[in-house]
Amino acid sequence: MFGDTLTHFRRRLAGASPSTLNLYAIACAFVTYFCMYAFRKPFSAATYEGLTDPWGGELKTTLVISQIVGYAASKFLGIGIVSATTRRQRVALLVGLIVMAELALVLLALAPMDQPLLRVGAMFLNGLPLGMVWGLVILYLEGRQTSELMMAGLSSSYIVSSGIVKDVGRALIPGESIPLVGLSLPNPFPAMSEFWMPAATGLLFMPVFLVAVWLLDQLPDPNVQDQAERCERTAMQSSDRWLFLRTFWPGIVTALAAYFLITAHRDYRDNYMVDILAEMGYSYASDKTAISRTELWVAAGVLVIYGSLFKLRSNRLGLTALYVVIGSGLALMAGSTLLYQAKGINGFWWLTLLGLGGYLAYVPFGSMLFERILAQTRFVGTAVFGIYLADSIGYCGSISSQLVRDRLFSHFTRGEFLAGLALLTSALGLVLLGGSGWYFLASGPRSGHNSLTSAGKAP
Repeated sequence: MFGDTLTHFRRRLAGASPSTLNLYAIACAFVTYFCMYAFRKPFSAATYEGLTDPWGGELKTTLVISQIVGYAASKFLGIGIVSATTRRQRVALLVGLIVMAELALVLLALAPMDQPLLRVGAMFLNGLPLGMVWGLVILYLEGRQTSELMMAGLSSSYIVSSGIVKDVGRALIPGESIPLVGLSLPNPFPAMSEFWMPAATGLLFMPVFLVAVWLLDQLPDPNVQDQAERCERTAMQSSDRWLFLRTFWPGIVTALAAYFLITAHRDYRDNYMVDILAEMGYSYASDKTAISRTELWVAAGVLVIYGSLFKLRSNRLGLTALYVVIGSGLALMAGSTLLYQAKGINGFWWLTLLGLGGYLAYVPFGSMLFERILAQTRFVGTAVFGIYLADSIGYCGSISSQLVRDRLFSHFTRGEFLAGLALLTSALGLVLLGGSGWYFLASGPRSGHNSLTSAGKAP
């Protein structure tokens, strides 16, 4: 009976109107990845004030770096694992990865106070599975005529969720009611320590995650029209991955160098929002939803701008638009920082505009940029390979920013360091991005045994 109902549901989805299918895909992908952030980001809402790591440094910085190292390692693993994952393997892998991350958070909570090294290891184990969740969700959305719209909706999830799960985590520590998008929900837990809070936050979101994954898995594969316009998408083996790199290395290297800086900036802002807001006088007691409000503005801007790009049916024009918007995001980062330093805007709006510019530059590398590059070049494969290649390099930038600030610029406040990083990222990023854009837009489709230059619509 259940099998018949499931088959009927899938058939209804396959025959649904494009608008209905888009809305369904966006909703399922959004909720799935939103919930993943409940296992990744709540720990950074705590300050761990006065606690040190095994080497005498700040414990929070070491926990952040440890999780990022695990997350970056996950991206390297995902280059091969996720890009070669079949449709049947996705659900089991998604659920297994989240369970592993939650168990690592429990280990963080159970570690004795005199064993900070165990806590550092727990955060590495937490990041290790989570880095592959994004690619598995992208596999459901890529290769469609409306992939940009779907991916814009998905990308807005991690912008919004990062702020919301931190506000949820901050409420769980004193045992207060839970703020959630203007609502005040009952808290099922008593007051708890900063170390139990991340595991409790993940547990709250686990049931929603499981339902969202099941619903996402009902999404039909791209149809014939999708394949004709966006190129066929298939799992990539080692030989395919090396062919892609050898063919397009000049554009890829310059893009990845820009993304190294963009990710360093984005992650530093994200991990230390609580600390920077406190430096500027926005205390939790006086404003319990400051983080959520900044990120809601950012997510709205990203969704509107990138969600409209699916209307550009020409792959060349679509790729051009992506490079222009990324460059505009980098310019906004510099402009808002200079305006804040000149006291033209307050700290709240600086962090908001800085976030909007940063995410306009960051989002396409994790979704739409490689989607359009494959469509423009007609290379048969999966955008997930390019995405994970970029992320593996990008999170090395994230780790570097933590170390550079704490080892070389510790006399700067976190806000001062973020401002300097924003200006550096904008200046160098624009140069590198220009080189990558010129390469891919000048090269056009490639012929060869892997290309589909004669299939479907011309790019």
